[in-house]
Amino acid sequence: MFDPFIAPSGTLLGLLQRGRGDGTLHALAAPRPEALAALNHCVVSDPRHDWQVENRSLYYARLYLDLDGGIEEIERHLLDPDDHLDTDDSRTGLALSVLGHLASYGRDDALALLRRYTATGANWAWALDELALRDDDAGLRSLALPVLARFPATDQGTADLATAVRDAFEPRPWRLWADDPRETVGARVKAAGEQGSFDRWQRQMRPGGPRPGWSVQAVFDWAQQALERGSELHVPAARCLTAVAGPDDLPQIVEAGRSGPDGARCAALHYLAETGEAVVLDLIEAAAADPSRTVADTAVAAFERMTAEAAVRRARRWAHRPDALGASAAGVLACRGTAQDAPQVLGALREAVRGDGPDAPRLWTLVDGAGRLGIACAAPVLRHVYRETSSSHLRGRAARALAATDPSFATGFAVECLWDCEETTREVAARHAETGDIRVAERLRRLAADPAEEAEVQTAVRSRIGPDTSAV
Repeated sequence: MFDPFIAPSGTLLGLLQRGRGDGTLHALAAPRPEALAALNHCVVSDPRHDWQVENRSLYYARLYLDLDGGIEEIERHLLDPDDHLDTDDSRTGLALSVLGHLASYGRDDALALLRRYTATGANWAWALDELALRDDDAGLRSLALPVLARFPATDQGTADLATAVRDAFEPRPWRLWADDPRETVGARVKAAGEQGSFDRWQRQMRPGGPRPGWSVQAVFDWAQQALERGSELHVPAARCLTAVAGPDDLPQIVEAGRSGPDGARCAALHYLAETGEAVVLDLIEAAAADPSRTVADTAVAAFERMTAEAAVRRARRWAHRPDALGASAAGVLACRGTAQDAPQVLGALREAVRGDGPDAPRLWTLVDGAGRLGIACAAPVLRHVYRETSSSHLRGRAARALAATDPSFATGFAVECLWDCEETTREVAARHAETGDIRVAERLRRLAADPAEEAEVQTAVRSRIGPDTSAV
């Protein structure tokens, strides 16, 4: 999947693509055709950089309800001929999830479209999972024949059916179909379920891959051979070293970490970092400057896994370095540093935004660190990250950091966060938003009564609108 185009944050489309609470508020104030056009664009052209972890479906479904929007554009997208050419889940997953939420809110047109797509669409398994949570037994039973028709009565078709039953995220439809008295339905699904269980048992009994011999050198050889085959098994090899290495093997491991072949060197660095050997910090510093990208990256990764206080002290020396190890050191200080490290964390935060923009991967730990250390003067850059990032998870982290550093958060961003696409961000808002704003009071009541809202959010909401809370 190509990275999506994200519109500027000051536009309605850009706000909706980011899943910001202001997106909903602006859409409700905009001309309805314009708002629906932007909403449809987001749903049929998934704007998420990581669709597997970022939430948008409930956010968009709620906006469809608020705008009384139809689902014609979603239907056109799902039933397009491209559906059978581009079968990647990312093409249709968001649209199907939005339909699922609409169905849970009582939209019969969404339920009907999910049934139709389950019978004819390429991403039928996702649609069936959505129906498994929302449809009644009769609706699910009506889909047995169309779904089973996807699996011909051949050896390959039977094997594919067993895999589908075994890997189903929601087993309810398959259990209903297994009880069907028809031979072509019930007996077939039962046999597929038994085969899937047998396959799972076989996988559990089968060895999980090559195993190194029980010696330090054998582990190093295994790691090196894996690297030469294109597989990086440094961390598993380090765990093997933990099992086989004794005190007498330490000189050999240190030497491998200093000058061994890349695979062995990487395994040794991870092992020494895990055990906290004092020499490992010097080895990591040398490896970080190695011409081999594999060794240099492993050195940084090994350092980040260290938990000893010595790693924090060394991070204070390295945080000024203009390389990956310096960036990693700043992240260590953000996670485990103390108040004395606030200037370095703030400097790294500003540099990351200035150099790599509001979506830089290293911002995640730095933003958290700014909040953890209570760096009040970081608020302006945190507000910039909040507004501009296309990652709803990073925006949520920025919101939590602002709650700890920005006195204006409760009356500013916290209010719009009540409409955010991420439940963790809505939870932060529910705990901090100033209830003197009439929009906050009404939104808190609506979240408390919404059966689709996450339990953590509703718990936070009820802590603000309990019987002793006269402000709401």
